[in-house]
Amino acid sequence: MDKTSVIFGNPIDSKTVKKAEKSKEKFIKRFGDDSEKVYHLGLEPITQIKEIRMQNLVFDDSALVLPEKPLIVGNIRMGFGHYRIAMAIASCAQALGFNPVWFDLASFDATGSKMIRAQNDLYSMGSRLSQKVGLFNKLYWEPLNSEGFRKITYNAQDQKNAELLIPLFADIPKDTPYVGTHVWPSQGAVHAGMTHVVNAIPDNWPMGLHLAEGSIHAVQTPFAYMGYKKLNGMAKKPLKPMPDGSIVRVGHYIDHELVAGIEEDCAARKERLEQGEPVRFLMTVGGAGAGADLYLAMTQHLLPYINEGKAALMINFGDHLSMWELFKKKIPGFEENCQTFFNDYEGLHAWSDMLGTQSCRGVTAFCHEDIFEAVYSTNLLMRRCDVLVTKPSELTFYPVPKLMMRHIGGHEAYGARYACELGDATAECMTAGELCDMIDTLIQDTSILKTMCDRITELKNDHVYDGGYEVVRLAEKGCI
Repeated sequence: MDKTSVIFGNPIDSKTVKKAEKSKEKFIKRFGDDSEKVYHLGLEPITQIKEIRMQNLVFDDSALVLPEKPLIVGNIRMGFGHYRIAMAIASCAQALGFNPVWFDLASFDATGSKMIRAQNDLYSMGSRLSQKVGLFNKLYWEPLNSEGFRKITYNAQDQKNAELLIPLFADIPKDTPYVGTHVWPSQGAVHAGMTHVVNAIPDNWPMGLHLAEGSIHAVQTPFAYMGYKKLNGMAKKPLKPMPDGSIVRVGHYIDHELVAGIEEDCAARKERLEQGEPVRFLMTVGGAGAGADLYLAMTQHLLPYINEGKAALMINFGDHLSMWELFKKKIPGFEENCQTFFNDYEGLHAWSDMLGTQSCRGVTAFCHEDIFEAVYSTNLLMRRCDVLVTKPSELTFYPVPKLMMRHIGGHEAYGARYACELGDATAECMTAGELCDMIDTLIQDTSILKTMCDRITELKNDHVYDGGYEVVRLAEKGCI
């Protein structure tokens, strides 16, 4: 199934095709050729997140038996973003009566999985380096993320590499509803002949990187829809557009439990602000440490407010403690004055429930080695916080007031602009000074947060947050 030499009716030049073929050959030489191997899959329960009843696909000796009415969520771990979107799709699938099945294509001992991990390692290294070396970010990383990945020729190479994923799909019935929350799992499913594939595109900036011809492409915004439909800017000359039915604007990919709780959560925020409760800030620091200096500056700026009872701070350190160690080193006395939940998800869950009716004071830090707990911890506290402090990543689209940090990679900048114009987020704050000034404003003038809460409720009534449900319905219906 050649999807490299022609993409949506647009011929790809021979030089790019040869480069794509060499890329695939390179990974085969490095990791082995398993194209003739038949991998059998089995199911094991994912018990960490009680809100979503998921099963995980793993290698098994016998042939796969899927549950009744399955929906497979194809994903990879690339930071926390694609896992978070995958959890949102699984949550919405469960709400619609499906049994969600988790399929992390990077988790297996197979050539295609090793190929994914190798490319992800390179991307992670570049992302971290871009935050430390300004010249590297300006001259290479920003242009790569905004324009390099945008080209349709970039998709040609990914399509060829995705052929390495075919053996992982041998056991899966071709007509099983399937949602990919990264383009590689979507491409792999299409190459394997699956017929009900939805490619849930994460970003607001149209890029050739995210194309998986043969799937239904789901996007979250009108801007993304028009850009992808026209394949805008993906080549020097205008391209043939995507055909009818190949792209659908669905709205934001949000977990069912978050969507269902919007009115209650926004009303609780407004009531706390009216009563003069401490403004609750939630930081999604994660483990990689991108933007570490900004997080440190904001935390130090918040401490006097916290001591005065005007603010409270919750910090998710992700799935390892390197950033926690940095905070302890840079902020004297931080550890002694901080409540912690380290690998205590049940304790954190109980504390989150308590925050529904009781006050939040001081600083609380949490970190979980388990990736599901680390990601979903933010979901738990998102419902209890007043402000989510985040870069304009997948969290851009979530129904909570947001303080926007600077982007990492040029594509994220368009998510920040969208959220600000939508009305549930601040403008993107590029420096520590801008972030701290915005913190002052949000604490001293709580009408801004109240207005954001009202806007979030309006957006729910307009079905802006229904993207997760719509993606599941598209997968059930089947592909173009």
